[in-house]
Amino acid sequence: MLSAYLPEIYMGLASLLVHKLRSLLTMLGMIFGVGAVVAMLAITAGVEKEMISYIDLLGVNNIIIEAKEAVDRNELQARRQISPGMTFRDFRALSENVQGIEAMTPRKRFKPTKILPKTAQEPPLLIGVESNYLQINSLKVVEGRFFNDDDNAKSATVCVLGESAKVNLLGYEPAVGKHVKVNDVWLQVIGVLAQQATADSDVEGLEVVNRNNLVIAPLNTVMRRFEDNNSYLKDEIDGIYIKVKSDVDSVDTANVVSAILANTHKDAGDFTVTVPAGLLEQRRRTQAIFSIVMICIAGISLLVGGIGIMNIMLATVLERTREIGIRRAIGARQADIVRQFLTEAVLISILGGLIGIAFGFTLSKVIAAAAGWSTVVTTSSIAVAFGVSVGIGLLFGIYPAVQAAKLDPIEAIRYE
Repeated sequence: MLSAYLPEIYMGLASLLVHKLRSLLTMLGMIFGVGAVVAMLAITAGVEKEMISYIDLLGVNNIIIEAKEAVDRNELQARRQISPGMTFRDFRALSENVQGIEAMTPRKRFKPTKILPKTAQEPPLLIGVESNYLQINSLKVVEGRFFNDDDNAKSATVCVLGESAKVNLLGYEPAVGKHVKVNDVWLQVIGVLAQQATADSDVEGLEVVNRNNLVIAPLNTVMRRFEDNNSYLKDEIDGIYIKVKSDVDSVDTANVVSAILANTHKDAGDFTVTVPAGLLEQRRRTQAIFSIVMICIAGISLLVGGIGIMNIMLATVLERTREIGIRRAIGARQADIVRQFLTEAVLISILGGLIGIAFGFTLSKVIAAAAGWSTVVTTSSIAVAFGVSVGIGLLFGIYPAVQAAKLDPIEAIRYE
């Protein structure tokens, strides 16, 4: 099958090599167009990969409620005239009135003023949660164990360290059984969590927290053994994690949660409700619009490249009119002439597409290095870009090829 096209391929390559500069200039539109498509799809794939990783980090079936910090003391006092802030009363109201909850825990967070052993790195954050925090956030313990309900009930002075907190405070040796002093309280390390992915930026009201640099203790231990200065102005608890059942719509559940909290807080606006599943859908819609715009821009480059191919092929037909007449005179059919010039057009688009793929791959790496964006060049993006380039070569090569085939052989031979 391929052998039938070998003469046309050979003649096409010979024609391109005769006019190297002209052929290269003709390919430029295809090179830039295909390169832009590959680079844009690589950026889109990279962003989506990071987005999905972050959503997985938050938990697709989770709802995260955060107390919203006031910008200054006056604003906080004004809020307290309306709302008591986030409290255990909110936690109980949600657990009693929201259907489809699989697990939930309050959270109390402290930033230690002093910690031993001392560390040159950023001091870890202390958070108090219930034992189901491990289940809600799908965490894995790599050393020791997580605290249980009994530890929480007894306000036991135990803790579990994030991977970075363990290394910064206790080094690389086994940590279970050792102690860390947070403010004035000694906590015994009973477990270490596996390394976790972290977010690089604020997302929908969520504070950026290095989840590897945490000291996690039972909620009652934190509430009873650590003093919260200005407790009137601060929230009793500063967060609630909720995991809904797999067959429950987390977005609808979040709407119920927001309505209950808005009622108990009297619309003070002192909390945020984040739904990772809804966030994922919203980002996908935004990303889809961005992708369409970028592909349209790249498509314009491909269109310009296709017009360039058509233009140069029409000029080539004019230059080779005598050649066409001689071929027709010695027995070449119109279909043979069409195939010859169509092959040349496709060869231009194929070579331009291959160079464009290499250009797009390089461009995606340059963008990743310069802008700090994650880029992923996928096989599908290469196939799409290359397929489009070949398709454009066929589309814009048909008209010149047909015009060449329609030339009268006698008039073509006489053409000077």
